[in-house]
Amino acid sequence: MLASIISSGLAVGAVYALIGITYNTMYSTSRVMSFTAGQLGMLGGVFGSLFMLRMGMSGPVAFVLTLGLCALVGVITEFVAVRPVLKSLDQHLYVLSTLALALMIQQVTAIEWGTEPQPFPRLLAWGSGPLDERFWLPVAACVIVVLALEYLYRRTLIGLAFLAVAENNFAARSIGLPERRLRVISYALAGVIGGIAGFAAGQLMLAFFANGPLLNFYGFVPVALGGLGNNRGAVLGGLALGLFQQAANFTVGGIFASIAVFVLFIVVLMAVPQGIFGSNSARRV
Repeated sequence: MLASIISSGLAVGAVYALIGITYNTMYSTSRVMSFTAGQLGMLGGVFGSLFMLRMGMSGPVAFVLTLGLCALVGVITEFVAVRPVLKSLDQHLYVLSTLALALMIQQVTAIEWGTEPQPFPRLLAWGSGPLDERFWLPVAACVIVVLALEYLYRRTLIGLAFLAVAENNFAARSIGLPERRLRVISYALAGVIGGIAGFAAGQLMLAFFANGPLLNFYGFVPVALGGLGNNRGAVLGGLALGLFQQAANFTVGGIFASIAVFVLFIVVLMAVPQGIFGSNSARRV
């Protein structure tokens, strides 16, 4: 039982961590918490199943097309739900605009795809039991994404530009950085990360339209636990959440496992409001 808890917990936690990174990637250049992050993960599984099972495409082709479409959804999010709000005096309207777009994506998916969970094909057929690919693929995807982002942010000019905009968008704009273009690119990148999460977790969570709200909440918890904008904290928070959730499922099960997650979430935020790995922001006036 312990092996099952660890393998499933790490797999689910890796998915939550990737959705948390999706949140952070969109937030970094816009200061907007877009509630379409979970929908991007859901679409990663739905598009993957659509291309491979219904259309008969190979895994690599389906993977590339899935990430392309998820990136497009990310760009649409920036144009439709974020950019108009940033021009408004009351920028907190993004809560309504991104949530409305997320609900639209979910309902369109339910109409076009169906309301029943659909199977997701095996990709590599490697491993069995606790080492089955449905458990280690999300973990591998999470590791690759984190390493790729570390390289992007520390070794490339566009990554350094992302960091500059995230640190101070007004100063970045004053030195000539194309803030709007960088924001669009970051939302496309967030779409790719969300698509990777859904595609890698397809065998674990199936292709199901209702995965969107689930991932929205459980992907937000690592962000809150790890500190907003902290990808490393999101990874640690996601893995811890996944292990805790699966342990609760095995011990108390059902609705009590969800209650345990809520209690943990509230207790941590009451103790450390800025997140375990976050820091108090200071502003010079």
